Amino acid sequence: MSDEDDIILKDLNDEELVAQMFDDLYDGLREEIEESVNILLSRDWPPYRILTEALVGGMTIVGHDFRDGILFVPEVLLAANAMKGGMAILKPLLAETGAPRVGKMVIGTVKGDIHDIGKNLVGMMMEGAGFEVVDIGINNAVEKYIETAKAEGADIIGMSALLTTTMPYMKVVIDTLVAEGIRDDYIVLVGGAPLNEEFGKAIGADAYCRDAAVAVETAKEWMARKHNRMSA
Repeated sequence: MSDEDDIILKDLNDEELVAQMFDDLYDGLREEIEESVNILLSRDWPPYRILTEALVGGMTIVGHDFRDGILFVPEVLLAANAMKGGMAILKPLLAETGAPRVGKMVIGTVKGDIHDIGKNLVGMMMEGAGFEVVDIGINNAVEKYIETAKAEGADIIGMSALLTTTMPYMKVVIDTLVAEGIRDDYIVLVGGAPLNEEFGKAIGADAYCRDAAVAVETAKEWMARKHNRMSA
C-alpha cells in the first residue's frame, strides 16, 4: 500500500477510484494500479471497461502532457510501466471475453540500427491506447517485418531509425511490400529523430510520426479510415 495520505483504495467509490487511477498512472505507481484493477474486477467491472475508462483514460492524459512538453520520457516510461502492470492482469481476461480491439501493430527498429528508446515508448503508448503491439526489437531485416506482420495479422507496421545511415532501409521495406503486392494491407508508420514529413512521403510511408503521442493519434486516425473503407 502507498503511504501517500494513506488513501485506502478499496474505500473509494468507482468514480473516485478511476480518478485516483488517473493520478497513480500519471505518477507511475504500478502496485497501486494493479490493486485498483483487481478492486474494479471484484466490483464486476468488465475487463474492457477497466481498460478503456481507467487505463486508456489515464494514459491519454499522460500522452497529452507528453505532447505538450509537461511530461518527459522518464515519467512517461514510468506511467507506461504502471499501465503494463494493470494490463498484465487484464490481458488474459480480455482474450476470454473477445473484447473489440483497436488494432494490431508490429513495431521494430530497422536493420543496422540498435536504438530502441523511442520505439519502446511508442509501443508502450500504443498499448496504453488499447492497441495490441508486437515488438520485434532492433536491427530488423525486411523479412522480419513482413513475416511477423503476416503471421500476426497486423494492421500497422511501425519502423524506427535513429541514424541517417539506417533511415533509407525503411524504403527497402516499403518497396518490398509493394513488390509483393501487399502494400495496401498495412498502414506504414515511420519515426525517429533524423526523419521528417518529406522523408516519410518520399519513401511511400502512410505517415511520419514525430513522437509517441503523435504516433498514437495517427494510428487511431488511420485505423478509423481503414474501418470506414471496409464497411463502405
